[in-house]
Amino acid sequence: MTSLTPAAHASAVECSLTTLPVSGPTGEAATVSGQLCKPTGVNPRSIQLLVHGGTYNRVYWDLPGVPESYSYQRNMAREGRATFAVDRLGTGASTHPMSLPMLISVEARSMHEVVQHLRTGRVGGTAYEKVVIVGHSVGSGIVAMEAATYHDVDGVVLSGMTHMPAVPVLTLGAALGLQPVFLDDLLAKLGSDPLYFTTRPGARAGLFYAMDDAEELVVNADELTKDQVSVPGMGTVAVFGIVLPTTYGIDVPVFQAVGTDDVLFCGLLALRDCSSAASLRAQEAPYYRPEAQLETYVLPGAGHSLALHRNAGGYRDATRAWLSAKLGM
Repeated sequence: MTSLTPAAHASAVECSLTTLPVSGPTGEAATVSGQLCKPTGVNPRSIQLLVHGGTYNRVYWDLPGVPESYSYQRNMAREGRATFAVDRLGTGASTHPMSLPMLISVEARSMHEVVQHLRTGRVGGTAYEKVVIVGHSVGSGIVAMEAATYHDVDGVVLSGMTHMPAVPVLTLGAALGLQPVFLDDLLAKLGSDPLYFTTRPGARAGLFYAMDDAEELVVNADELTKDQVSVPGMGTVAVFGIVLPTTYGIDVPVFQAVGTDDVLFCGLLALRDCSSAASLRAQEAPYYRPEAQLETYVLPGAGHSLALHRNAGGYRDATRAWLSAKLGM
């Protein structure tokens, strides 16, 4: 059997697309599309399931048109690890249900079904022995609900999320930074469902980036690949996945990472001090049970989408160190 220990510094990466059957909002047949990336010629027996945030799709983890140094998936593969980045329901190449029933319970169930596919060899032909579910922003709320409900993963990584969001910033950002998809020049082709929203042109820099630590090239690529989010779904994620202590139901190790300059979740208006990992942990620990063995990390100078900032390598390195130390993967 291949060892669970990652290969050291794999030199080549192979990525492939897979479509998986899942349940839609009312139990109807639906599909989730995702990209598997792994080191060429190596068969890791553990994998990270990557779940993107609102108005993103799977390319958050492997953004086209920018240097490979920004790719979470390819960097992990070069270090010997496998990842599977999905388009959540309603985004990318996955099924696009009506927006109204796209609640957090639906999203968590679909991710649970993906976990089962990973464990039974439906992705890349490998029945993965260890699965860690990784979320960003809204995706972190979904990840928390999945892990707390189904207890089917070996570890949880949450990024771009705390339990005390900056409600005034989020409210203003939603009012000024979002618009219905049918009004958006890039995404109008997706349809006229009035409760699917996306960011207004030019809004992503202020909402998701700390520009002193970001490149215009990346922000522009982000804008060109943006996606939609269900407003009802985002609302239930915000309440039940982030604000309420859903995370208290998680009984496996948790790693929580944020950028110090995340205007949506850190700072005075968020009632969270993200200046250090220790201060963040002290504030977040009450939302987790002891079994979570909560560990925290803050990426200096980074905004909300910390994986797309200049120093994102620090976040990836910290995640890898946690995976190795805590889970042996």
